[in-house]
Amino acid sequence: MASTSAQMASDSSPYMRRCLYDVFLSFRGEDTRNNFTDHLYTELIRRGITTFRDDQLRRGEEIQPELLKAIEESKSSIVVFSKNYADSRWCLEELAKIMECRKEYGQIVLPIFYHVDPYDVRKQKGSFGEAFTKYDYEENWKDKVERWREALTQAGNISGWDVNEGYESKHIKEITTIIADRILNCKPLFVEDNLVGMNFHFENLSLGLSMESNDVRMIGICGIGGIGKTTIARYVYNQISWGFECSSFLENVRDVYKSKGSYRF
Repeated sequence: MASTSAQMASDSSPYMRRCLYDVFLSFRGEDTRNNFTDHLYTELIRRGITTFRDDQLRRGEEIQPELLKAIEESKSSIVVFSKNYADSRWCLEELAKIMECRKEYGQIVLPIFYHVDPYDVRKQKGSFGEAFTKYDYEENWKDKVERWREALTQAGNISGWDVNEGYESKHIKEITTIIADRILNCKPLFVEDNLVGMNFHFENLSLGLSMESNDVRMIGICGIGGIGKTTIARYVYNQISWGFECSSFLENVRDVYKSKGSYRF
């Protein structure tokens, strides 16, 4: 699996706000409830990952407020894209909310493409295109169709897992191992609460970081001693470190280099 693209959070990362769940599971019940998703959920729970799964049969057209609240209270969301995912307006509403939380809170989004092509999700082709053919002709849903399409396009552009062949148990083991490493073992650095202006600095730095690209970026924070350069660096680290498979924060590089030499790094 490639590193998940990190979306810059305008408010706070999933580790800087209170979350009840490590993972929210979004899936099409008739496709995967009793097979892949059930096995994935069981393994997540076995590994100590607090996971929200809607165990009730879905009836009606409107998504329940409790589900939207559960999405907001999750550090991450796993979206299992399957053949009939886009046939469910409920699933599309969930996905739109998930992508909204990704933008606003920096929620981690991990897509699984279960016997579907990521291209079809991204471009609404194949079974995803067929579903939208119906929505495009229904007046009641026209105001939501653009939002659903945008959410699918964004999610389809995130690196995830293609589950098309091979043993599903092997895929599930790999997925849950990576999730456990990234979600349970990612420890935020200490930053004082209620610091004024941190979001402003973060938003300016995020433009230079360009987290949506695959380029290597280096940014320097300059200024006299004691004005908060290290605090800003810690804050930025907490916001984006979850978006990488590995991360490290090196403090006092100059002093350590002078006293200990480069081998200490």
